[in-house]
Amino acid sequence: MNKKHNHIENQYAKYFLLFCLFFVLGCSNTKYLPEGDLLYIGGSVKVKDSLIKKKERKALEKELEDLLRPKPNKQIFGLRPKLWIYNFAGEPKKQKGTRYWLRNKVGEPPVLFSKVDLDYNVSVLRNFTENRGYFKTRVSADSTVRNKRVTAEYTVIPKKQYIIKSVTFPDDSLAMSRIIGRSSRRSLLKVGKPYDLDIIKAERERIDARLKEKGYFYFNPDYLLAQVDSSKGDHEVKVRIIIKPDTPPKALTAYKINNIFVYPNYSLSNDSAVYRKRDITQYKDFTIIDTTETFKPRIYDRTIYFKKGDLYNRKDHNLTLNRFVNLGTFSFVKNEFKLSDSIPNALDSYYYLTLLPKKFIRVEVLGKTNSASYTGTEVNVNWNNRNLFKGAELFTVSVFGGADFQLGGVNKGKNIYKLGAETSLTWPRFITPFNIEGNSEYVPRTKATLRYEYQKRTQLYALNSFNTSFGYLWKENIRKEHQLNVIDVTYVSPNHVTPEYLEDIEEDAALGKVIEKQLIFGPTYSYTYTNTMQKRRKNTIYFNGELDLAGNLTGLVTGANIKKNDTIKIFGVPFSQYVKIRSDFRHYLKLGKESELASRLIVGAGFAYGNSNTLPTSKQFVVGGTNSIRAFRARTLGPGSYVIPPTTNNNYTPDQSADLKLEFNTEYRAKLFSIVRGAVFLDAGNIWLLNADPDKPGAEISKDFMKQIAVGAGAGLRFDLSFLILRTDLAIPLRNPSLPDGQRWVIDDINLGSSTWRKDNLILNIAIGYPF
Repeated sequence: MNKKHNHIENQYAKYFLLFCLFFVLGCSNTKYLPEGDLLYIGGSVKVKDSLIKKKERKALEKELEDLLRPKPNKQIFGLRPKLWIYNFAGEPKKQKGTRYWLRNKVGEPPVLFSKVDLDYNVSVLRNFTENRGYFKTRVSADSTVRNKRVTAEYTVIPKKQYIIKSVTFPDDSLAMSRIIGRSSRRSLLKVGKPYDLDIIKAERERIDARLKEKGYFYFNPDYLLAQVDSSKGDHEVKVRIIIKPDTPPKALTAYKINNIFVYPNYSLSNDSAVYRKRDITQYKDFTIIDTTETFKPRIYDRTIYFKKGDLYNRKDHNLTLNRFVNLGTFSFVKNEFKLSDSIPNALDSYYYLTLLPKKFIRVEVLGKTNSASYTGTEVNVNWNNRNLFKGAELFTVSVFGGADFQLGGVNKGKNIYKLGAETSLTWPRFITPFNIEGNSEYVPRTKATLRYEYQKRTQLYALNSFNTSFGYLWKENIRKEHQLNVIDVTYVSPNHVTPEYLEDIEEDAALGKVIEKQLIFGPTYSYTYTNTMQKRRKNTIYFNGELDLAGNLTGLVTGANIKKNDTIKIFGVPFSQYVKIRSDFRHYLKLGKESELASRLIVGAGFAYGNSNTLPTSKQFVVGGTNSIRAFRARTLGPGSYVIPPTTNNNYTPDQSADLKLEFNTEYRAKLFSIVRGAVFLDAGNIWLLNADPDKPGAEISKDFMKQIAVGAGAGLRFDLSFLILRTDLAIPLRNPSLPDGQRWVIDDINLGSSTWRKDNLILNIAIGYPF
């Protein structure tokens, strides 16, 4: 009883000390204020209007509060740690050292009430509400002082919002006016909608963009005037869009493209250079000025979308610039349009292109660790030629090598070494028997690759792996990307298999699959859609779908059927025949300026048939690890409820894989301070075999597969170093499908005080980048 009493006292003491710490942190922030000044801790806006719905009123209040200046010191859980650090560091004696760094880099100076201009904020709030159609709005301001802290309160009393009654467009005889009139159905100004100055500005930009597609190069939105008449009607306005009378004549003129000049080897140092006749090449509609014949002229025909006599339009203008940039051979791309001196109402187009170095070498040195307790390093040396055949082809030769060591554990001494080379050639166009022309701003590419890798597992075996592929990569736009490998061939052959490993295969037949010869060939296709680059959207998504078809046509032609012992071999190796699909869907919900909820769903399935009864080991699905279900080590989970039996031979870490996969992850991410971000997460999923395996009871998919879902949770820190993100995640299993049915939830058994429990269940993941 006495021990229990002491424990309770200790707990109260901890809470009291924590409360005192918070109190000190809060109070000390006002101790260092200048004499007679106050700490400004924020402002609030109250909109008083019974006609506005509560939801809309709250949204308007939030918008108005975001306009208030200055912003108060940043808070975390009601405290202002950056301000406390600033005060704690004190005035540094010199502009370097720890004190200077804490005060000026980590800390944040106090936001003083003397810097708050209430009248200025009142005018900003009034202008904003009136621009939204709440004319004659009244705004007042007041402040409240408590313990040297002050808040500002603003009261906004808007009048009834004005509604658009009618919208009219220019009706004069100008050709430009007719274009504007024909596009009126796309107008952003809608009758019956509230008056909004921002919408009027957007409408002017919409009209300008439309005119830019019709040759009006010199026009801009400032030449449009929106006349608003609120004199008639009950809180209604008439909006009339007109072309300003003082608009210059050249802005009212549509221009065509005349001459097109290209400088493919341009630099500022030769800006005033005099070119010889032999340096100038005429190719179709292009005049190419190049002293070194850097590119074959046909590359300009595929990149420049303007042709002589075309009406100028902004779409082709931007499309051309983007395609030059996406060729990957230029460090700088500049475009100018000048009035033609030979024909009226025409523009000469000039393209100035500054080259990147044609040849370069990149060396990468990587350090890595994995959940099997292997630590190692890898070195990659890449030699590149950006213009191999003078058609902006990228030729790359890579040599790589690495080693993984396990200094302790079951695989101590069984190190992994790898060495290999890869060469690839990428053409900035489709190479096909028939002509394919796209109108995307992204250059389509054809890529051929040849790769060899030798992997040696000390005391066990070695693998030779060959791969060659030929395919296409193209983007429809910034959101949609495709990759199609028409040919993708992989051949794996073992050698130097040790007697020790052969003996282990007799105990565990699954080890034999690792050293089986493999021949995989067939097309693969991948589609990616994402809008995550749109930072202002509250909801963004990412989707990747993959389709892998191996040996299907060959199996059909040869009639291969492994079930009838009719396995077809090519060069003495049975070829793999299967269909595999995988989808990865991610959703990002922005909850605040520095916080979001990120979720991912992965579904995958593979079906072997014809010449194969199982998927190749390298093509099967796995779960667990730093980017998967983080409460379980990589490849240790599943399939299904299968339990890895304790064997006398414990020389290998688990390596579980299967034909089906279902995985769901979600995590809340928020900025804590400076470069540190925090996360709490929940992971769930498993893998299953499509067909029963007598050596793996419980591994087959069934109607009760949901009872075999593993669940893990945890928390982590992310250190955003700009050039990379270092991630640490600490996870614990909540549900383990390998436990007996009815005992799989392990929440009740959590015992952080037990060193044995921590060793068996707490999983620390260290990785680079976010998991998804």
